Amino acid sequence: MRTVLFDLDGTLTDSGPGITACIRHAMTQMGRDAPDSETLHWCIGPPLSASFAKLLSTDDPAMLAQAVSHYRSRFATTGFLENAVYDGVVDMLERVREQRYRMHLVTAKPLPYATKIVEHFDLRRFFDGLYGSGMDGTHGDKTELISHVLSQEHLTARDTVMVGDREHDVIGSAHCGIGCIGVSYGYGTAAELRGSRAIAARPGDIPGLLAAYFETPGKP
Repeated sequence: MRTVLFDLDGTLTDSGPGITACIRHAMTQMGRDAPDSETLHWCIGPPLSASFAKLLSTDDPAMLAQAVSHYRSRFATTGFLENAVYDGVVDMLERVREQRYRMHLVTAKPLPYATKIVEHFDLRRFFDGLYGSGMDGTHGDKTELISHVLSQEHLTARDTVMVGDREHDVIGSAHCGIGCIGVSYGYGTAAELRGSRAIAARPGDIPGLLAAYFETPGKP
């Protein structure tokens, strides 16, 4: 069956305010100056530990773990609510379901948080499965995560496509032999989305792009 893998942050929900506020909180707790929220958009999508490694200029596991812990202490109670479903996403998901595609959430965000978010915004009903990273960072790399989903769900590359807004979605898809439809309304730059099979300027574009993708001979 044809299957669509959806990213979460920057694709289904505008999670930037909560993520950046939690990063600022963690930086303050670590005794560092908190960068302006607008300068932290590059942190939306990648694994937290990688972002903090750059922000703190360290690869010390203990320090990175402490920063992630400070982040999560705020995100679990407040940060996940500083979020909003993009206009048109619910209608888009309904249309994709009507196209009889299977849908899985595939996000580098820890699965417990991703589950909490899609349940809070009543999006869980659209997905056949939810996949995210472990709290210990397992499957935090998008290539590893997509590969895991393909294996677990017994999906073929020919009948699977990823939809996401960051380079991690494009690169991870390519490494796993599947196509990627990029979304330009999220947090990724035009440069990050190079290599996508198509670009959605708004959620409403996605159903048509999916239909065109699966009808294309010789893909991915």
